[in-house]
Amino acid sequence: MRSTRIKKKLAACATSFAAVAAVMATAGPAHAAEYKVTDNCDVPWIECSYGDLRLFYNSKDLAIQDGYYKSAFTMYYGNVYDHWGTSQYEGSSLTTYRYVFGNGGNGNGQYMKNNAASVENCARDDNYRVYYSSGYGGTAQYFAKNGPYGDCNITNLISALKNENASSHFA
Repeated sequence: MRSTRIKKKLAACATSFAAVAAVMATAGPAHAAEYKVTDNCDVPWIECSYGDLRLFYNSKDLAIQDGYYKSAFTMYYGNVYDHWGTSQYEGSSLTTYRYVFGNGGNGNGQYMKNNAASVENCARDDNYRVYYSSGYGGTAQYFAKNGPYGDCNITNLISALKNENASSHFA
C-alpha cells in the first residue's frame, strides 16, 4: 500500500515536471540589444533637437587646443539620470543605449560614466549641474549657459567630480 502511494506521487511529480519543461521549451527567448551613442539625442525614446552639454575625456587645456577639439566628448541635452546609459523594454526585448566618448581624439570609444574631466556648456538658455551619483545625488558642480556672444564655457570638473561623474540635470 505504501509503495502504491509513493508511485502515484512520483508519477504526479513527473507529470508536473514534464508540463513545466514543455512550457519552458516553447517560450521564446527574451531578446536584448545594446548600442553605443555619443549623444543622448540619438536614443529613440528621448526627444531633443541636439546636445548642448559636452563632457570631455580630458581636462580643458588638453580637450581644446588652438580652437580644435583634441579630446573625445559626449553630448547631452536635458536631464540624464545615469551617464552609464538608458534602457527600455519593448515587449520582451530590452534595448540599451550606453553613453561613450566619441568624435575622435583621446578617450574615443571609452564609456562616459565616471571618466569625464571637463565640461563645456553650449546651451543658449540652460544651466546644468553634473552630479557625483546617478539620480542627481551627491556632490554637484554648476555650469552656466553660454555667454552673450555664443561662446561656450569650458570648465574643469572639480576634484570630487573628475572621473566621478554619474548624472547631469538642468540647473
